[in-house]
Amino acid sequence: MQTAVIVFPASNCDRDAAVALEKVTGRVPKMIWHRDTEIPSDVSFVVIPGGFSYGDYLRSGAMAARSPIVSDLKNKAEKGLAVAGFCNGFQVLTEAGMLPGALMRNKGLKFVCRPEKLKINNANTRFTSRYADNSEVTFPVAHHDGNYFADDATLNKLEKEGRIVFRYADNPNGSAQDIAGIVNEAGNVFGMMPHPERAIDPQHGGTDGLDLFKSIIESI
Repeated sequence: MQTAVIVFPASNCDRDAAVALEKVTGRVPKMIWHRDTEIPSDVSFVVIPGGFSYGDYLRSGAMAARSPIVSDLKNKAEKGLAVAGFCNGFQVLTEAGMLPGALMRNKGLKFVCRPEKLKINNANTRFTSRYADNSEVTFPVAHHDGNYFADDATLNKLEKEGRIVFRYADNPNGSAQDIAGIVNEAGNVFGMMPHPERAIDPQHGGTDGLDLFKSIIESI
């Protein structure tokens, strides 16, 4: 199965994402430059990596969300293409309107970089089917703007529809309802601030992220 990673100026986790995808699929993913205009037709899963696209100028992810490739990504996601964004990728997905809400400056106004425990709030998604409900995993976080915000109506809708997929066990950034990761209404677009791609090898300190990649690959 063919996968892809979109690369923006100042992406810095694109290679981590590529290593994770190759580890799970056995196939090197396509690296797609942000100025490209089309996701290749043989691609079944796209990762928007972490980093600081465009130096986080304007707002984190705001400029990347308007890149030429994101227009085609939105069109294909609406037709069912599986998409995941991690850290800056999550910010890009919200700025592009592919996921609801926004990522604001951390409540403590400090960059947070450390392993964080997360609770699996919904294991019945394409991205978490290999986990058990209410189980706990540890993924690294590294962000300054990971404070998830949405209005009450949106939060209630996310909760009611089971679209809050991951929650922080010890909220590091002030996110509403301890939200660490959410999925769209159709279930094919997922975003989270922590980095599962940095938890796929014992040398990373743990392999809890592997099951996220295996879950989505097995669903395709």
